[in-house]
Amino acid sequence: MLACVQSPARAEAPATDAMRFEWKHEGPAEACGKTCRTWISATGAITPESPKDFEKFAERNDVHGATLALDSGGGSVVAALTLGRMLRGYDITTTVGRSIDLSSANGDDKRAKLSPNADCESMCAFVLLGGTRRYVPPEAQVLVHQIWLGDRRDDATAASYSAEDLMLVQRDIGRLARYTIEMGGDIELIETALRIPPWERLRALSQEELRRTHLQNVDKLFDEAPVDAAAVATPAAATSAITPANITERAWAIVENSGTTLLARRHPLTVEGDEIGNFDLMFACGDKPDGYIVTYVEHRKRPGVTLAFEPLKEVAVWSGKQLATLDVTSSEVGSHPSGLNSVARGVVPASLIQALAEARNRSITVATRTISDAETTIRVGNTGVSQNFAQLAAACGK
Repeated sequence: MLACVQSPARAEAPATDAMRFEWKHEGPAEACGKTCRTWISATGAITPESPKDFEKFAERNDVHGATLALDSGGGSVVAALTLGRMLRGYDITTTVGRSIDLSSANGDDKRAKLSPNADCESMCAFVLLGGTRRYVPPEAQVLVHQIWLGDRRDDATAASYSAEDLMLVQRDIGRLARYTIEMGGDIELIETALRIPPWERLRALSQEELRRTHLQNVDKLFDEAPVDAAAVATPAAATSAITPANITERAWAIVENSGTTLLARRHPLTVEGDEIGNFDLMFACGDKPDGYIVTYVEHRKRPGVTLAFEPLKEVAVWSGKQLATLDVTSSEVGSHPSGLNSVARGVVPASLIQALAEARNRSITVATRTISDAETTIRVGNTGVSQNFAQLAAACGK
């Protein structure tokens, strides 16, 4: 199944967290009186069942002309396009928002606040496009990403692809293009999304991009001015001497370097899909059994004919809630004038590597920042970790 890749935070969510549709009434009642507004809350992942679930919801409720607030990490391509067309058929207004339930004095009059602090990720953007009228609050985020084969999105560079796989991807890109034009969107939306590979974090669209792509076509959500109750704030050694020659992009592997056992992997370094270099991530035994030494070695290409390199000032790695900040020991132009070589080192908890080895679909994220605050964020899958971690642990045990 083809799906848009979710952000690391969303990818950790249970697969059963399917989109739910619920009526919400603004509150508290004493604040809005007879002008209390209503909307449909659409929260969760877009699954193949989501269009049928909305159809059942529409059979029980009069949804014509209603407002639907999206808070979703994306999901199925086909289901999202089907759902978007259904929303257009019901003349629905779409927005991005999170419904916060309020406690009531009598327990019967259930009320809610609509917070603009919400995300509409991946295929959710195309569901948003299905609305006849579309509004994205400045506090909300619409984030886009390439579509990818659902069973290979967690470690895209390690996976194998057939001619049939390419056919499926291209077919669904065609569906997206046709749908986007049909809904009155601009092809810039697809072009922007297709620049972001699955190992990069999702790309947030600016307010100007939202207008250019027609994801926003109205200046306010409701006809009435919002009441106060609805506004809610949520709370340098040379790199050649450091990097073994047999590190691969295909999977994590055990390599030896000057008598040291390493668990290592290479990965492309990209910005919005454009490759600007590559990096090696290597784990070695630490001084203590509760930690592993991590070394980050990056080779970055010159950004342009006349542009100078910007040395790195920060490198961080994390998986789940475990974060490690590395010390940049060198970041300077090497003997070849077109390459900037950078090295950073630090220590990560042993539990982080163990989790990578034990979890089926887990990844480690690597983020860098230059002296001018230009950033890269790459998510590296764990293919090969479970097969090789025991060998690294055994070497460290000696």
